[in-house]
Amino acid sequence: MNCHRTRKWFLFLVAVGIVVSLVVAWFLGGALVAPANRVVGTPPSDFPAKAVEFSSDSGSILAAWHLTVPQSNSTAILIHPIREDRRSMISRARLFNKHGYSTLLIDLQSHGESIGENITVGYLERYDVLAAIDYVRNIDAHQKIVIIGSSLGGASALFAQPDVDLIVLESVYPTVSEAVHNRVQMRLGLFHHIVAPLLLVQLRPRLGISPDELRPIERIDGIHCPILIASGNLDQHTTIEETRRLFDAANEPKHLVVFEGAAHVDLLSHDPGKYENEIIGYVNRIIGDRIFSTE
Repeated sequence: MNCHRTRKWFLFLVAVGIVVSLVVAWFLGGALVAPANRVVGTPPSDFPAKAVEFSSDSGSILAAWHLTVPQSNSTAILIHPIREDRRSMISRARLFNKHGYSTLLIDLQSHGESIGENITVGYLERYDVLAAIDYVRNIDAHQKIVIIGSSLGGASALFAQPDVDLIVLESVYPTVSEAVHNRVQMRLGLFHHIVAPLLLVQLRPRLGISPDELRPIERIDGIHCPILIASGNLDQHTTIEETRRLFDAANEPKHLVVFEGAAHVDLLSHDPGKYENEIIGYVNRIIGDRIFSTE
């Protein structure tokens, strides 16, 4: 009798545990795709950009900063990581301005001051990349365009399949499944085998997207301009092995830059000299008639 009662209690507790896990996973999944809107405000005094807005087929009106360099024939479009905004790309913009590039920094839909219903891990954000390119070309159809996308920004660029002169991808995941598993494993260890699938299965009911539609590595062979891929060798969000797979899948010409000792961090802040020499240096060589400076 006691064994029967114990078994019933055990099964009851297991059932409760499953229900609680599902509820927690559902709320966590909702938090992961919830909009990251915030007031961005005006640009810093040493970055005299013009605040602009333009529409995107993502359904959002994108907020952006545009800083033109007189007589420049090249524009760098800078696209931030997930749950960040255009302010996180200011240091890169300053560096590109120093090398003679005009810059456009955007808030992706559902980020910063660009409204949206959900973050879609690159699916809708790809339209924001295309809208930024159109904005630049509507001002000057002859501008050379470089896209610099960090994490979500880079994935969005791959999904967009843009016709530009060069793409720089920083710390970009090859598939959303690996991205979620990596992040959960960092916090819960082997339990990522249970928790990550519970998060991934929510993509369809929440966003109308399956994980199979969020695989940047399957889109990179559609990029036919030069491409630079950069990552830290200690990155656990997107491992160096995943970065090398992404690089191997890319078309030539391509260039890989590995930041030693860097995790999933701002690569420019981690090693400013390496960033300027290897990333800006490569962009200058490809785009041409830029004057490389180490001042």
